[in-house]
Amino acid sequence: MDGTYTQNDLTRIVEADKAHVWHHLVQHKPFESKDPNIIIEGKGMRVWNQAGKEHLDAVSGGVWTVNVGYGRERIAKAVYDQLMKLNYFAGSAGSVPGALFAEKLIEKMPGLTRVYYTNSGSEANEKAFKMIRQIAHKRYGGKKHKILFRDRDYHGTTIGCLSAGGQDERNAQYGPFAPGFVRVPHCLEYRKHEQDGAPEENYGLWAAEQIEAVILREGPDTVGGLCLEPVTAGGGVIAPPEGYWQKVQEICDKYDILLHIDEVVCGVGRTGEWFGYQHYGIKPDFVTMAKGVASGYAAIACCVTSERVFEMFKDDATDPLNYFRDISTFGGCTAGPAAAIENMAIIEDEDLLGNTVAMGDYMLDQLRALSDRHKVIGDVRGKGLFLGAELVTDRDTKEVVPEAQVQAVVADCMAQGVIIGATNRSVPGRNNTLCFSPALIAAKDDIDHIISSVDGALTRVFG
Repeated sequence: MDGTYTQNDLTRIVEADKAHVWHHLVQHKPFESKDPNIIIEGKGMRVWNQAGKEHLDAVSGGVWTVNVGYGRERIAKAVYDQLMKLNYFAGSAGSVPGALFAEKLIEKMPGLTRVYYTNSGSEANEKAFKMIRQIAHKRYGGKKHKILFRDRDYHGTTIGCLSAGGQDERNAQYGPFAPGFVRVPHCLEYRKHEQDGAPEENYGLWAAEQIEAVILREGPDTVGGLCLEPVTAGGGVIAPPEGYWQKVQEICDKYDILLHIDEVVCGVGRTGEWFGYQHYGIKPDFVTMAKGVASGYAAIACCVTSERVFEMFKDDATDPLNYFRDISTFGGCTAGPAAAIENMAIIEDEDLLGNTVAMGDYMLDQLRALSDRHKVIGDVRGKGLFLGAELVTDRDTKEVVPEAQVQAVVADCMAQGVIIGATNRSVPGRNNTLCFSPALIAAKDDIDHIISSVDGALTRVFG
């Protein structure tokens, strides 16, 4: 940290924070006797707090966001230049960075053609839900309105998104929820023993067929959309089993169901492809994205659709209701697409997709080696630089480690100056997975530092 703030400045900042800021995902009672953690500065993969302590950030801003690392001057300059030219106009009109980024984004997404700008991942998902519902009314008399979502998946914080939320602890105390959202089973092969009828072989195919069973139960003529994460994030870092996605695509085609892929976490490089779904050869109708789109340098999210979906909203220009009657106020900000253009250019110029594949493979190998030393690691999984390690008390029974011990590992790493994550307030009795998502710029030394920190923490917590 360069010392820009004096101690008096920092004392005042801490006091103001404690008095007035309502932090996300945090119980504030402890702040009556201790200070909150305030991040002052970031550079590369390191951040510094108000005490001047350096931390290696292995979760890209805490929630899988800062894909290209901290301190990117070219993004900051691009945002400044754009704001001085035009900071905002409502999305009913276009903008220069909005047009240019949409063109650049669509080049990375064969089969998709249209970009709808919003300001958050939750909102991007809401737009897709609304489009599916409006199509149901336009084409099917409102009947084909149900939207399927998967157990353990998470799609955002609004009541609509929580209605499609497969994490019961995140949903607790926020109901009643919107009707017409229907849950389908998850596809976590490591825990297939907890699913009645799950086979030893071809689990991926079987897991996809469980979606079809729900469709048949509900009635195919009532189901309009299926919303899934390509790799489940907060529900346990779940990479899909072999054969799963191909069967899902077949099912959607068979029953004329719109496929909505939520790439809010996986999108823009996190898995080693531009988008997670591109590993599996599927053809979505909607792709939503947010976090990595501009690496947190500006607020931006997108709902991207196929031309087929887009055409459904302009097939009768004489009908005053026959368009997507929606707006996102801050979807009209120009800082987001300006930052996103530079963010994407950095990923291309520095071959960060290639680095993500190489470092992701390296980190996966190191986590597996760590599991050889620590029996508490029951499973290691993920894709690219998006990895998880599930902790169990017994590898045979797969009994879950108490959540307090999982959080003790996270706290131990933090004390060592390494920030890792863990599933938290997600699946009841299943918040037992350590989560890793270092920036796409990660080098072997960074990975080694993270692994060493976890090694020491596991030793101290579990012996």
